[in-house]
Amino acid sequence: MKQRFRIIQILMVCVLMWTGTALAGPTGNEFTNGGEGIKVATVGPPGFYYRLYNFFYKTETLTDRNGKKLPADLDVFVFAQAHRPIWVTNIKILGGDWLPNVVIPIVYNDFRAGSTTDSRVSLGDCVVEPLAIAWHGEQWDAVIGLMAWVPVGHYDPYHSGGAGKGYWSGQFDAGGTYYPDKEKTWSLSWLGRYETHGKQRGHDVRLGDDFHFEWGIGKALPASMGIGPLKAFEVGVVGYAQFQVTDDRGIDATWDKVHDRVFAVGPEIRFAIPQWKTLIEMRTNIEFGAVDRTEGIMTSFNVTRAF
Repeated sequence: MKQRFRIIQILMVCVLMWTGTALAGPTGNEFTNGGEGIKVATVGPPGFYYRLYNFFYKTETLTDRNGKKLPADLDVFVFAQAHRPIWVTNIKILGGDWLPNVVIPIVYNDFRAGSTTDSRVSLGDCVVEPLAIAWHGEQWDAVIGLMAWVPVGHYDPYHSGGAGKGYWSGQFDAGGTYYPDKEKTWSLSWLGRYETHGKQRGHDVRLGDDFHFEWGIGKALPASMGIGPLKAFEVGVVGYAQFQVTDDRGIDATWDKVHDRVFAVGPEIRFAIPQWKTLIEMRTNIEFGAVDRTEGIMTSFNVTRAF
């Protein structure tokens, strides 16, 4: 059974993961790249928000330790829908707004790697973020956060279409948005995230820490360009990068110690529907420079509603 588990680890895609990333040796990151966008580090004013993420990830490419495409018979599609209630309070911490929130993902994985296939809908690991703080200046915004990934998702090492990963993870975020002009029609935004992982349930494996970096450059269009109820259009370029920064550890970590990485870039458009207090975001990130993992296309369609 252990041998079977190791073969699956080497060959299968989307192993224990709802983000759509995959493995030559397994990737450990819980966080889904491409979920934010133009103003990745900007949070709204005090109030209650519901944010719905829809992720679509498609790939047929798996790369080796040198970034070369492997001759793998691979076909992966992942659809993940994450529900995120956010309460931006009037409580001040270090002069900023405290905003506790949670994330609850539901994931559909459909993949084939050689003769191995799996297709299922399952609950992913959930996020609890008890400490997040946002600040706002005349021409800048900033945010930090500390969250835990709780391993409540479906985890089965022999049917790896399940979205759970079988271990706890901790994550620290920090970033900012800068507006070059006083009217805030231009924005430059970035957000860094550091993940560290616990021991996997039932196996002596502790996957390496990961660093993520999301960025966006946006331009707000004139209000006269709005169409009907659609207002406040913004367009821009977004991207992300992910690096594994420490080795995988444990007796069952029999694969090599190559650190996986990937980059991505793509367009985004977003607009508001004021009478519904709703913001719509659409973006596509095209991955490149992948090492020891998949390389594909991540598209997201997000809806944020203020109450």
